[in-house]
Amino acid sequence: MRRSFLEFVIFRFNYSHSNMDFENIEFPSALFITGIGTDVGKSFATGWLARKMNEAGKRTLTQKMIQTGNVGYSEDIERHRKIMNIPLQPEDENHLTAPVIFSYPCSPHLAAKIDKKEIDFNKISSSAEVLLSKYPHLLIEGAGGLMVPLKDDYLTIDYIAEHNLPVVLVVNGQLGSINHILLSLLAIRAYGLSLFAVVYNPFFDKDEVICADTRDYIRKCLKQNSPETLFIEMPAF
Repeated sequence: MRRSFLEFVIFRFNYSHSNMDFENIEFPSALFITGIGTDVGKSFATGWLARKMNEAGKRTLTQKMIQTGNVGYSEDIERHRKIMNIPLQPEDENHLTAPVIFSYPCSPHLAAKIDKKEIDFNKISSSAEVLLSKYPHLLIEGAGGLMVPLKDDYLTIDYIAEHNLPVVLVVNGQLGSINHILLSLLAIRAYGLSLFAVVYNPFFDKDEVICADTRDYIRKCLKQNSPETLFIEMPAF
């Protein structure tokens, strides 16, 4: 029987080691974790990166910028903590790590309309500042991909650019992913953002030929166009 994604990640934590030397990577104080779409494994990548950074002596916490589909708590923050193998933190209990939560599972701009609320961007940024005053490193997970609307005329990528946040792009090898990857890279370049890392999530790998080609294509693309960007593979069987 196939493991759940969470069981998959925890299994690999216990029985294998990443070949990436996290101790010698100079991480920015804040990173924005986004993906090439919805359900590409951003939450798992965020939790995994935070765990690896903490294991390397880089004290790190995570934040979910906007959580949808929950009431009074963030399922993504809970997922981060399970993967990080730590309990919920005081910053989780007082919602610093999930400052904005909407009940309907959809894009933030629609979730806000449904709940008849406005997204408090000052609360989001001030919560991140408080967290950064306590932790040297903060991983901020977005909702969906770069072009997800937060307001009718304001996208996730606008928030990233406004706050000058380096980006970690979570990708996978599903059929069609190269198209989504290239569109995301074009958007990052058009906005003048810093692409710190691309994280490959192998959980969705089904066709070995396609997935191997996707990995190779990403490596070549980064080498040619963004050689300073890290290419990191999450653990896989």
